[in-house]
Amino acid sequence: MSLPASARVHRRSGLRVLGVLLLAGLALAIVWCVAVYQRIADAAEQDQAVVSDAIAVFGAAEYAGRPSPVFHARLDHAADLYQRGIAPLVITLGGGSDKDSGKTEGGVGRDYLLARGVPLENIIAETTSIDTEQQVHRLAAIARDHNLRHIVVVSDGTHMFRIRALCEEAGLDVYTSPRSALGHISGYDLARRYLHEIASYTSFRLNLHGGGLYRSLGGYGSGL
Repeated sequence: MSLPASARVHRRSGLRVLGVLLLAGLALAIVWCVAVYQRIADAAEQDQAVVSDAIAVFGAAEYAGRPSPVFHARLDHAADLYQRGIAPLVITLGGGSDKDSGKTEGGVGRDYLLARGVPLENIIAETTSIDTEQQVHRLAAIARDHNLRHIVVVSDGTHMFRIRALCEEAGLDVYTSPRSALGHISGYDLARRYLHEIASYTSFRLNLHGGGLYRSLGGYGSGL
């Protein structure tokens, strides 16, 4: 049975309103993503390293006690900053999983820095965090315990914007210093990194970072 004329009019009006709302939502999402992309890109190009109280290296994958190429580059950059006199202390961040045979990113990072000539007493290894957010929370606790007021944070360029946002929320005063690029990065890989960071930052701003969605999107520890 066909609907009365008035009902059909109301239905069409409702569909039009729904269509307008969906288009408006899509437009806002696009504007948001473009704005976040630009802020990520800007942070990736900035090296803000200045004399500070500590250098914090965010963890990445380790393989049987050896840093992955990404983690290797981060640690090399931190060692260079230390040797330049940027800070007297280096903090390595990152735990491990059951598959790591007791190895942790923070512990592997400490051992690598020792081999690079950084004295043991000038390194703090954090070995329990499993993602970027936890690394920031542990860094904040270390900063409180050691009265560290200014910290240079080291990670990948595309990671810097979100790290800074998380650190600011945790009450940390940080300066970002991205590690050098490793060879050629394909357009696909770069796009994937930006999408990862846009999604993770959006999840953080929507207060989803405490649950499974944030962890699935946001972890730069244990593997990336």
